[in-house]
Amino acid sequence: MSHAATKWAFDQPELHRDMKPSEWAVLMVLADCHNPVNGCFPSQDYICSKTNLGERAVRDQLANLRERGLIAWDAAREGQRRGSNRYRLGFEADFQPAKSAGRDEVASAGENAPSQPAESDTLNRQNLPPNLVREPVKEPEEREAREDDPKKIERDGWALLKDWPGFAGMPKEPALKVWLGLDTADRAEAVRLFPHWLALLKAQKKTHVPAPSSYLGQKLWRDVPEPAQEQPTAIVAPPFGPVWSAVRMRALLLTSPAEAPPAKGFMATLLAQDDAKGRQARLTRQAMHGWPQVNRMHDAAESRRGITVAPALDALAALMEPVPVRGEMWQRWLEEHERRGWPWLPDPGQMPVVYFPVGGPDGLEAFEQAVRGNHDAGGREAAE
Repeated sequence: MSHAATKWAFDQPELHRDMKPSEWAVLMVLADCHNPVNGCFPSQDYICSKTNLGERAVRDQLANLRERGLIAWDAAREGQRRGSNRYRLGFEADFQPAKSAGRDEVASAGENAPSQPAESDTLNRQNLPPNLVREPVKEPEEREAREDDPKKIERDGWALLKDWPGFAGMPKEPALKVWLGLDTADRAEAVRLFPHWLALLKAQKKTHVPAPSSYLGQKLWRDVPEPAQEQPTAIVAPPFGPVWSAVRMRALLLTSPAEAPPAKGFMATLLAQDDAKGRQARLTRQAMHGWPQVNRMHDAAESRRGITVAPALDALAALMEPVPVRGEMWQRWLEEHERRGWPWLPDPGQMPVVYFPVGGPDGLEAFEQAVRGNHDAGGREAAE
């Protein structure tokens, strides 16, 4: 951890007013991982775990930071595999913004070439020094060579042809010959659209499936409309992340507290008192019993399990901002929960930030107005 890196990252939202909370959270994790001697080598898995963002969101925010000229990275290799990127931060003396360097020159040098960080990097928190030997990436050439392997092409052809509907026991060598004559793109499309072509024949009430040689020779897959991309029916919101926190705050604001079970003995007497102790006891009991849905979320979060919500609720993330754990704003939110008798968060562990509505407790009214519009859009949330 570098104090200079953390201070530099902490000041960036003030200099970049359009910086999103998720973008800042990623930058704070990079700063936290920076070592003045060895540099910064966190993996994407590690960044995801610290920000509660998905892999795609982390890659998008890293790309945004790179476009701002705040970070750059060098792709590292561990033998034949990609290793964790070496990230360079804008405050470092030898930093050169990736966007200011010529892209052709950068690509030829084998450094800062990817426009997105590697998806397959392995977890690396030790900040080990990078390998000083840089070689151009050869993966695309190797992949192309594999795709042109005659044996692989023939195996792929038989995989498509062997169970052709209505042609059991029929010779398929003529169709294989046509398959071998197709180019790489046509073979890929023939395989991708084959099940959709069968579905189209069924929808058209066709009783006969054309021969495989006809499908390949006449390129019948071109008659198939491009399949519509299937939309997810639900998404998982990680605990303490922006969507999870927005659903939690929405429940506290828009749901009336449930009645607690009847108290007995001393507790009943204490709850009946019209003084500070009685009011505090009533608020504490309300926090324990008033929002069972929120308490179930808290119980699941202690085991690092999120909730399943409708995709429409993903938009709530824009209403949230990261709050450093046990910082000044964290304390303000804790006091607001105690004042309202809301259940407080479980221990977030090693997470550097959790999410609350933008603007602190003073922004709750604006948050409530925003979430009332889609209060019924998300359906029922369930713990993952």
